[in-house]
Amino acid sequence: MEILMAASVPKPSLLPQISHRNQKCPRPLLLNCSRNTGESNGLSRAPLPRELGSPNSEVHQKNLKYIDAVKKEKPNDIWQLFKEAQQNIMYLNKQRLLAMEELDRVKNERNSLLDRVEQLEMKQNTNGGTGKLTISSELLLRIDSLVLNGVIGSTEASDLRRLVMDSRDGSADDLNDLIYKSDAEFLAKLRQFSNKSKKNGFHIIHISTEMSPVVSVGSLASYVTGLSCALQRKGNLVEVILPKYALLNLSEVQGLREVESQFYSFFDGQLHGNRIWTGTVYGIGVTFIEPVYYSSFFSQEKVYGYSNDFERFMYFSRAALDYLVKTGKQPDVLHIHNWHTSIVGPLFWDVFVNQGFEGTRILLTCQGFDSQCLEQPEKLALCGLDPSRLFQPDRLQDNNKSHLVNILKAGVVYSNKVIIMSSLQTKGQIISALGHGLEPTLTIHKEKLVISPCGIDKSTWDPSSDKFLPQSYSADDMKGKSLCKVALQHRLDLPEGAVKILVGCIYSSILDGELEKLKTLVWMASRRGAQFILIGSSQTPGMKKAFELFQEEVKDENVKFIDAYDEELSHLIIAGSDILLCPSFDDPLHQVPLKAIKYGTAPVAVDFADDSRFRHSGDNNAARTKFSQYINSTFANMSLVQAIDEIKNNPSQWNKRIKDAMEKDFSWDSECADVHVSAYASVKCL
Repeated sequence: MEILMAASVPKPSLLPQISHRNQKCPRPLLLNCSRNTGESNGLSRAPLPRELGSPNSEVHQKNLKYIDAVKKEKPNDIWQLFKEAQQNIMYLNKQRLLAMEELDRVKNERNSLLDRVEQLEMKQNTNGGTGKLTISSELLLRIDSLVLNGVIGSTEASDLRRLVMDSRDGSADDLNDLIYKSDAEFLAKLRQFSNKSKKNGFHIIHISTEMSPVVSVGSLASYVTGLSCALQRKGNLVEVILPKYALLNLSEVQGLREVESQFYSFFDGQLHGNRIWTGTVYGIGVTFIEPVYYSSFFSQEKVYGYSNDFERFMYFSRAALDYLVKTGKQPDVLHIHNWHTSIVGPLFWDVFVNQGFEGTRILLTCQGFDSQCLEQPEKLALCGLDPSRLFQPDRLQDNNKSHLVNILKAGVVYSNKVIIMSSLQTKGQIISALGHGLEPTLTIHKEKLVISPCGIDKSTWDPSSDKFLPQSYSADDMKGKSLCKVALQHRLDLPEGAVKILVGCIYSSILDGELEKLKTLVWMASRRGAQFILIGSSQTPGMKKAFELFQEEVKDENVKFIDAYDEELSHLIIAGSDILLCPSFDDPLHQVPLKAIKYGTAPVAVDFADDSRFRHSGDNNAARTKFSQYINSTFANMSLVQAIDEIKNNPSQWNKRIKDAMEKDFSWDSECADVHVSAYASVKCL
């Protein structure tokens, strides 16, 4: 048996040994474990040089070389492991960054969805009963589909529509389940309901070329949507018929679907097929008409501005009336808009009135008289009208160019009522100065003219519930407005302080003359220690360059120019400003004065002297809208200098003025809706 024996080793001293310069180091001893039975195992001295040639010494030499090789390779292995570890760390960091980006993306999507849900819920709560109105609209569109598919006749369809309309307030919950049933079940169930309630409100159908947010170009779009929602909240049933443009924003249309069968309409001596699409927007039933043969009419990139605009919208107007006849609808009022659907007037009375529309009346709304459409008389035959009958001075013949027909004049002459949208002007002012050549016609038909102000969407523009503001506020609690001012200053790197007077200006397009007036106001505000914010989007390179030069000229830390429109920032500017400069108080497109009043910000006219021409007319106050009366008694008589001085020198009076303004209601639900309901009631009595 092999035994390993260790020689006794002297115990090392705890004190460090001091080496002497000439002292020789002792030869180290090696522990040699030998398996040779002939040798004694144990400690032996290191082999002497003369012994290195022996076999054992050769093995030992190989071992030493191996150990040296291992020692040399070990640092290389460690360095390789270090590099691999570094690569792994870099890879993991990259994956971590990708994961964080993905997480941020998911969070942003989640927040966007939550904001969208919140916005829809807010709009639904504000609309009050939109859910039931949406159900009613979908049921009515379902009935239209049954008529077009030949399942029921127009007479029964009228009775079923009346049933749905009369049961909106009571049995809408019972009717809710019908939406998801098949056509046979839907019809059988609907026939079981009895028509016991008396009709309330009016059935209004808009034949329009715009509706926000589906298709929006000018002030017509927000007007149609805002008014329709307000009218439905007041118990009326409203529908809208639109062309199916290629550029429609269909994401806002609920339940959009194509009706299986086509219907035909007359144009240029023939019947042409049309596809029908239906859906709801904010609870309003919407029908889209898509021409098949004349598909190019509405497949362009723009809504207006083509050489065949007259033919395009004449086709649509005729198709809308043919569609109403086909579906058997009998609305109380057909509401048409501007020149684009004014041809509905003569078409209705000359062609369609005896096709089930004996109880229907026509109402025209004009956003203005600057666009009228003059055409050759013979083109009227395209939609089935008789040019020789209509080409007369008291009908469609233009007042100035007697060889042409005026399409907007057709709407004025053949409508039972004409509503002119204007927040400031009176009927007398429009007839005498703003008719753009239609003054004689407007004078003849002045009894049918009505003036209505615009409104704002209170579900979107309300400081007590505005999602874009860092802090909400109201007339009873104005603390949030100061916080909005500080947030606005911080965002735009303005010197912060709630006591600083802040003047805002939101513009869409500014002419050279208006820019010069703005420059004067900026210098004026700056000299009085006020801050100034100008936001908009330059429409031309020249205007953009002019603003850049003006900004370089000012070089004031209290003046900021933002040459890009931002929806969120515009809300903050209106809320955070003390004064808001307005190109005009009559602003149907952007409604800046109305928004300013709602947010406790004083609207001040950019062109103070120019707006005064309407304040001193001979019309009595009763002829003005409520908004016109209010604005003329408050901010219309105030210049920018006067507003700044009142804030500084009489803050209590200023605060009272602002609080009174915020308590006014200039939404679509207020004066605008009341004027229209009164107009509908008057035409139904004719």
